[in-house]
Amino acid sequence: MNSPEVVAEPDWQRARQALLVKEKELTRALDGLAAERRRLPMVRVDKEYAFDGPDGPASLLDLFAGRRQLIVYTYMWHGTGDYCSGCAMFTDNVGHLAHLHARDTSLVLASNGPLAEILPFKERMGWTIPWYSTVGGDFNADMGVADGFGLNVFLRDGAEMFRTYSTTRRGVERLGSGWTFLDLTPFGRQETWEDSPAGTPRTEPYRWWRLHDEYDHPTPARR
Repeated sequence: MNSPEVVAEPDWQRARQALLVKEKELTRALDGLAAERRRLPMVRVDKEYAFDGPDGPASLLDLFAGRRQLIVYTYMWHGTGDYCSGCAMFTDNVGHLAHLHARDTSLVLASNGPLAEILPFKERMGWTIPWYSTVGGDFNADMGVADGFGLNVFLRDGAEMFRTYSTTRRGVERLGSGWTFLDLTPFGRQETWEDSPAGTPRTEPYRWWRLHDEYDHPTPARR
């Protein structure tokens, strides 16, 4: 086996500290990138999109579930027996949605497949993320994912909706925790240390975090 070099503890500490300098530089660079992302222009969504959900037909506005921000992950669907393992890995790594909800953010899955096929697979996987069908509509194509996979972020102001961000391919790989999802939204983590536009909602870091069953003040529905 071609293993790393074995060294004495002081030599390891020096090498570790040298690498830590580069890691901190990357952290600051990612913080700066997230700050730029929060200032991206956005595009109004005027088109009416139809989704099929477990409770019946739904609009894009319905997917917000009363919250101000929405993340839609388009799960690539090729039918039963040909499930996308990459999308499944992504979904397996999504954290408890209560933490996103605490920051006024919803996350849902959407696929170009019939709900009758999607829901049994969802149950098999043990997932609780809301999942909608886009069959017969233009949502996937208009959002740049067609029959593939990708992620889109939306902001709502009353009944007006805006698309603020999108990513696919390797841009999806680094996602999977509440913090990294929130970094994609126009409000970010909504913590005081962030470089965010004036008027962005903010609270002190650490203090808003809860166990997922201890958020006692859910975001009120706003239409």
